[in-house]
Amino acid sequence: MSKVIAIANQKGGVGKTTTAINLAASLSVLEKKVLLVDVDPQANATSGIGYDPKEIENSIYECLVDGIEPEKAIIKTEITGLDLISSHIDLVGAEIEMLEAENREMVLKEILAKVRDDYDYVLIDCSPSLGLLTLNALTAADSIIIPVQCEYFALEGLGKLLNTIQLIQKNLNTELEIEGFLLTMYDARLRLSNHVVSEVKQHFESMVFETLILRNVKLSESPSYGLPAIMYDAKSKGAVSYMNLAKELIVRNTPTEENLEQKQE
Repeated sequence: MSKVIAIANQKGGVGKTTTAINLAASLSVLEKKVLLVDVDPQANATSGIGYDPKEIENSIYECLVDGIEPEKAIIKTEITGLDLISSHIDLVGAEIEMLEAENREMVLKEILAKVRDDYDYVLIDCSPSLGLLTLNALTAADSIIIPVQCEYFALEGLGKLLNTIQLIQKNLNTELEIEGFLLTMYDARLRLSNHVVSEVKQHFESMVFETLILRNVKLSESPSYGLPAIMYDAKSKGAVSYMNLAKELIVRNTPTEENLEQKQE
């Protein structure tokens, strides 16, 4: 059964795109079939996985605005099992162009419905805003991963995001769940990092992933080479962190006998 996961936080610089790229690659290495969908006009997930957005003929923009079939926008990456629907700078204007569309919050959901069953996981990299593109992503998703950086003001803006999620659950996507809060840029040497971890776990308890994404130079370097960290330096702390996250995600989404019994009841 496929699962669509949006990776979102309207606060910039929290490791959202880094998570999208490296989680997608790690799941692929673990022999899962993954589609990475870049709906951020900055197209960092597209370039970070080795593609120039300007050279791509069909992107998510053409799917959203021009009605291009998603199969025509899917690109096979060099990583076995990992496909991409790229972004494009034109996506900046997509929100305005979609305003007149019927059920404008549902456009991405209808697009992904045509291909989601071909994958184990569909990961959506959202833009750092709560605009129409992000609403589309959250309406299309089964769950959301919320990256939270282990730095000052970590919880700033989370209240607004959670309010948005509740509104979407009420009005657009009753099935949307929070997959988990992901703590990023963690440095065990810093008292602040440990304080943020403690504070987030106190607020959100079991909703926080056990895996911590360690602050790591290789994670910062690898996008400039168009590679996820696991392809750039598989032994780096960043690559290992995301591999651990991928394993944790798979375990969370593997039905246990107890869960199956509860469903049957």
